[in-house]
Amino acid sequence: MAKPTLIAKLTAADGKRDELIAACQQMIDYVSASEPGTEVYVLHTDDKNENVLYYYEMYADGAALATHGKSDRMAAFGKEIAPLLGGKMELIRLSPVAGKGVSL
Repeated sequence: MAKPTLIAKLTAADGKRDELIAACQQMIDYVSASEPGTEVYVLHTDDKNENVLYYYEMYADGAALATHGKSDRMAAFGKEIAPLLGGKMELIRLSPVAGKGVSL
């Protein structure tokens, strides 16, 4: 079975991009320290729209994705970033089939 993979699109409200990036960095720090099943968790900026950010996420298995999504820290993160967003967060589920740089 393919590792659960997500792309999350976050659009910052005008003037809130840097605050959103800072909040995302705190979440990255938490994931790095506390979620061994989260194998890839990378924040990207959009080269064409400065207010748009993307997370690329890959999990060891469905249990690791559930641990991440249902954590108290994720719930708190959602509340923290809500006033920084200029729209609803979008999630895209993916199933990797081939690649370089990650173990599939």
